Amino acid sequence: MAQRDATTERGWPIARFLRMRSAPSWADLISFLLLAAAAVLIVRGAGEASQPLAALRATPVTLDVARLPEYALRTTLRMFAALGASLVFTFVFATLAAKSRKAEMIIVPALDILQSVPVLGFLTFTVTFFMNLFPGRQLGVELAAIFAIFTSQAWNMTFSFYQSLRTVPNDLDEVSRQFGFSGWRRFIRLDLPFATPGLVWNIMMSMSGGWFFVVASEAITVGNTTVTLPGIGAWLALAIERQDLHAVAIGVGAMAVVILLYDQLVFRPVVAWADKFRFEQTKSQEAPQSWVYAMVRQTRWLRVGFAALAWPMRQIGRIDWSVPRPPALRLGGETNRILDILWLVIIGGFAVWAVAVLAGFVSHTLNWSDVWTVTGLAFATLVRVLVLIVVASLIWVPIGVWIGLRPIWAERLQPIAQFLAAFPANVLFPFAVVVILRFRLDPNIWLSPLIILGTQWYILFNVIAGASAISTDIKEAARIFDIRGWQWWRQVALPGIFPYYVTGALTASGGSWNASIVAEAVSWGHEHIEAVGLGSYIANATAAGRSAQVALGVAVMSVFVTALNRAVWRPLYRYSERRLRLD
Repeated sequence: MAQRDATTERGWPIARFLRMRSAPSWADLISFLLLAAAAVLIVRGAGEASQPLAALRATPVTLDVARLPEYALRTTLRMFAALGASLVFTFVFATLAAKSRKAEMIIVPALDILQSVPVLGFLTFTVTFFMNLFPGRQLGVELAAIFAIFTSQAWNMTFSFYQSLRTVPNDLDEVSRQFGFSGWRRFIRLDLPFATPGLVWNIMMSMSGGWFFVVASEAITVGNTTVTLPGIGAWLALAIERQDLHAVAIGVGAMAVVILLYDQLVFRPVVAWADKFRFEQTKSQEAPQSWVYAMVRQTRWLRVGFAALAWPMRQIGRIDWSVPRPPALRLGGETNRILDILWLVIIGGFAVWAVAVLAGFVSHTLNWSDVWTVTGLAFATLVRVLVLIVVASLIWVPIGVWIGLRPIWAERLQPIAQFLAAFPANVLFPFAVVVILRFRLDPNIWLSPLIILGTQWYILFNVIAGASAISTDIKEAARIFDIRGWQWWRQVALPGIFPYYVTGALTASGGSWNASIVAEAVSWGHEHIEAVGLGSYIANATAAGRSAQVALGVAVMSVFVTALNRAVWRPLYRYSERRLRLD
């Protein structure tokens, strides 16, 4: 898994560049044009984002097709900015949770709660903060939108990285200890490469999942004023508001083009590059392919240029950041237990304080009967979420395994899966309303599929990642011993994908609770239908501006999500760590 270091073999990049007398290849020219075009687009998008806020009122969002490329550029830049922030968040907090048991006791429950808080809930509390950072400028609103998209991208990436760090094979862990790696070198040389394949697929899922919330994040409401940012989400929101299906189709088409472009230019090369980090001893015969990755490998000047830019980072990676440690303080088992209890008491104290603050806030207008009512509604949504997770697992686990074991088909289906995952489910809500009213169907049943529509892809993408990570050694051994049928699923496929599936199901479950807020209460024009559940309760309270009911609903949802994760998904995580490691 160690990466080959060309700079060590051939000297410093600058010296290589000076010695190189060959002309740039065709690959250099095409790569330079692509990079120059990307740089121009980024500079232009950043320049527009720094304009005064009054410019938005002068040129409001319209359904003019000529402005759609600009909207696509602005939305894409926001999503990649949020993705960058999500990566930094993932590396910091997932690593802390995986390496420190006490940090894990805080970070993991916090992630459970954060992934259940609605995106609109984050916007309510953060938009004022960001706008005050840059008063009178679009940049403040842009940062609020980027933060809202970040909240829809970060959690599954963090859970995936955390799960990978917890299941690093023991023999690799032992080797890193024998070499005396510092924490930094171990992260660069072992943890990050081992976790990369699963993280790459979750990055793609996060990018697609971000589209689901783009419609909400590009319309920022401050008091009685709504600021609409130029973007595909704003286009779709305006088209839905005007019931213009033609404009909706154009917006979805533009979204498909953008997804195809960044799949070809960014994600497919990254998947091909990340294949070298698979944990196996026998090289796979079917490695993922990418024309961009192949072209970059044929460049001459560009590779030397990148090597020169990456040279400082390589030198930093070689530095042993270990510092002399004081003699280890050996504590007895009884002392450790006392410290753990003190730690739990401190965390419990903060939790009690938070509950007291919340209770004080809602008790002015609500009483215990409201609490019992909301709890009953939460059980109705819980049943929907559990049933839908089971149904989605039965559908997508076999399909994900089939795709993950066939890299050629994974390349073909990758952009389609990203488009389906990115497809904003609220575009389908009008059709659901029409069908339910036309055939007089029960909304409590037939609105339920809308909950899982945008979140089922977490299961598919993680299962594909897990199946792709099954080593060639294991597959060859299964073929030699003629292991087939259910025995193959029980002894090869399911153990290989299980840790990844748990991550996908956990994030799909959390996302489904979040999606229930928009899926249990659906409108199209003057028609409005809703299902009985916690999501419709929060949606109605939000529309009516009853903040105490919103706070109570979100708090109960957080309690249910955390309890479900603790009762179901965490035990499955621990089982995969104990029994399904690649040792």
